[in-house]
Amino acid sequence: MHVTVDERTCEAYGICAMTAPEVFEVDTDAGHARVLDPTPDPALQPLALEAQQACPVAAITVTTGPAGDGA
Repeated sequence: MHVTVDERTCEAYGICAMTAPEVFEVDTDAGHARVLDPTPDPALQPLALEAQQACPVAAITVTTGPAGDGA
């Protein structure tokens, strides 16, 4: 799994950071969220997906690789 935030789209609602604080934080000075852990541990992956689905401006992209690559 790989997680990114489109900084141009993000409006810093902070839902991602509340949902998965180990993966995201909101940079209030920059005005957008940023990814703390672009390749989260398997235990955090459901939270990263939940944050992606909850983002009101669809600024989060979560990609997964083929089975067997640890993603």
